[in-house]
Amino acid sequence: MNRGAQDTADAASAEPPDTFDQGLSEGPSKSQVKRDLHALQTLAEELTRLPRADLEGLGLGEATWRAIDETSRIKDQRALRRHYKRIANCLARENTEPLQDLLAAREQHARDAAARHHALERWRLRLIEEGDAALTDLLAEFPSADRQQLRQLIRAAQRDQARGRPDAPRKLFRFLRELQGQV
Repeated sequence: MNRGAQDTADAASAEPPDTFDQGLSEGPSKSQVKRDLHALQTLAEELTRLPRADLEGLGLGEATWRAIDETSRIKDQRALRRHYKRIANCLARENTEPLQDLLAAREQHARDAAARHHALERWRLRLIEEGDAALTDLLAEFPSADRQQLRQLIRAAQRDQARGRPDAPRKLFRFLRELQGQV
């Protein structure tokens, strides 16, 4: 064996075999970092759509505010994508938990409003299709409702729907929405 090969063999045998892993950090993987940055970019995009009044209580930094304010002046889509990355970079230095809570609360409120709207739509369709049988069920749920006015609205909605006119069904829906607001 020549001298260079012997030195290499001695050096290799002197190091314990598990030293390869010692140089690596225990931080998140590259893929996880990319996922986190993408989530921050999505958060930045949603952030720019919120009213400023909703954001003021979150304690965002000066650099983040400047970046948010600059967003309205950017029209080019590619520049806007880069700008969202800049806002995400600012957000990475801040606590985003209050912002995520705000967005989650707004999303939940929108889901609740949609669910109420769909429930009223179901009531309207049921009242038009079933008539008095559905009216009895509705009055059990909303005892303060005016029975006579509801009957008139239902009859008018049935007539208008048969003719293909949307006016009376809309009035019935508005009445149901007001009735739901009273409860």
